[in-house]
Parts: sequence; structure tokens; C-alpha cells
Amino acid sequence: MSIIFGILAGIGVPIQTSINARLRKKVGSPYRASLVSFAVSLIFLVLLLLILGQGVHIPFDKMLQEPVWIWFGGICSFIYVTGNILLFAKLGGTLAVILPVLGQILVGLVIDHFGFFYSLKTPISVFRIFGAVLVVAGVVIVSLAKREAGKNNPKENTHADIWLWRIFGVLSGALSGVQTAINGHLGKVVDSPIKASAISFTVGLSCLCVICIGLRLMQGKCAVVQTREHMNEKNPWWMWIGGVFGGIYVLANVELAEIFGTGLAVIIILIGLTTGGILVDHFGLFESPKKTMNVQKIVGVCVMVFGATLIKLL
Repeated sequence: MSIIFGILAGIGVPIQTSINARLRKKVGSPYRASLVSFAVSLIFLVLLLLILGQGVHIPFDKMLQEPVWIWFGGICSFIYVTGNILLFAKLGGTLAVILPVLGQILVGLVIDHFGFFYSLKTPISVFRIFGAVLVVAGVVIVSLAKREAGKNNPKENTHADIWLWRIFGVLSGALSGVQTAINGHLGKVVDSPIKASAISFTVGLSCLCVICIGLRLMQGKCAVVQTREHMNEKNPWWMWIGGVFGGIYVLANVELAEIFGTGLAVIIILIGLTTGGILVDHFGLFESPKKTMNVQKIVGVCVMVFGATLIKLL
């Protein structure tokens, strides 16, 4: 059931991306769109805590006895989400997907091997490395299938700083893997994956507030011009619920990291993420442009599943 939950949570990520793309048209800035999304995620998790009777009490006494990095999960999430926005503009959709995935998997395996952040210790083996290579290969196959179809509209950067952006892409993905490990341990400390997720979003939301306030002060009145262009448009109700999928995604990361370790948790969710992206593209969900499913995309997902199976069973 945990694996199914992780895959479903991963499927929700491209749904959230599509919803937030529509939200961005309304609020006029990717940072403000992320701010709204993080706020909705936090509200969703708080409501979930209240419905399940867990309450919103945070055991700060326990947390203060932990290493300072226990607070960094939300910062990693903020950098990863913001990094995706910047990478797409600088590198195009294909590399913006492949490079962070590479960082996620590599760091996940390293964290598991050494047991960093008190994660489950799982030594690296030839089969785990081969499985990770297959997962990356599957992502590359799916991404290139979109690119070859001419429907991804990548804007390749040919400037001299291209390699800096590529390195940043790998590092942003690595931070996502670090977030999974940190929040997995945080869930044990506060004895609740939901509370751990809520704490992570609170930290990330705080970072976004600082960024948005800073941009507003620098831009002045110009900051609201873009939003006025869309004020008279009829906005769908669903453009406000992207944060719900984001909350589920982080919650799944916390739960799966406790059960399977960081490396496998990242890969399970990644399979769902890639599958969800194909479905969103194929059906044109939430005003996304339709991108027909093909054999190459299906083969890519199958290669990923096989790679994850090797990591899990061997």
C-alpha cells in the first residue's frame, strides 16, 4: 500500500504543475504562484491533522535536541521548486527534468549507503547502481520522446553559463533527495509524518514570503501590472488546489523514507511523477496542451519500473 501511495503522490506532481501554471497567469509571478501553493499545502495539512485528531501541537522540546539540519527540509523544498521554474526557462523542458532526477537518485543512493540524516542504511551494490541507471535511462527516454515529437518546446540555452545551470539542475535535484531524508527523520521525531510535512511547508512558506516581499519592494507598482491583465478573466476553481497535491507529495516522501530509505522513496515517487506527466500530456488535463502518448514513453516508464524493482529486491 505504501508503494501505491507513493506512486499516486508522484502522479499528483505534474497535476500540481499544470494547476500552478494556470495560477501563475492569475497572480502574474512564479514566486507568488509558489507562495499560494505552499500556503494551500500548509492549510491542507493542518486540516488533515485536525480531522485525524492529531492536533497542531509541535514538540519543540524534542526538536531542539536534534541537529540544526532538521529545520532545513523546507529550505531544500523551496530551492527545488524555485529551481525548477528557473531551469525550465534556462535549459528547456527536457534537461529541466533529467538533471534534477539525476541529482535525486545519486544523492538518494549516497544517503542510504552512509546513513546520513539518520536514514536507513543500505549499502550500495552493483544491482542498486544498475537499477538507478535504468531509472535515469527511463526518464531520458520519456523526456526525449516529448522532445522529438516537437511538443515540449524546449528553449536550449547556448550562453557560456550553460554548464553552471546544468550543475545547478543536478544540485537542485540533490536537495530534493536531502529533503526526503531530513523530513523522514523529522517524522520520527514529531511522531507524525503529517506534522513533519506541515513543519517543512511552514519553513518553505517563510522563505517564499521573504522573497515575494523583497521583490515587491524592488519592483514597486510594476509588480501588480501582470495580475491586472487577468483580473477580468473567468478563473477555474481548481487553480487554487494545486497545493493539496504538493502536500500529499511531501507527506508521501516522509512516509516512504521511513519505510524504504531515501533512495527507493525517491524512485517510487519518480515513477508516479513520470507516469502522471504522460497522462496529463495525453489528456490535456487542467488546460495543458495535449501531447499524445506513444510507445517510447510507455517503454521509458517500464524501464523505470524494472530499475526500481532491481533496487528494491536486490
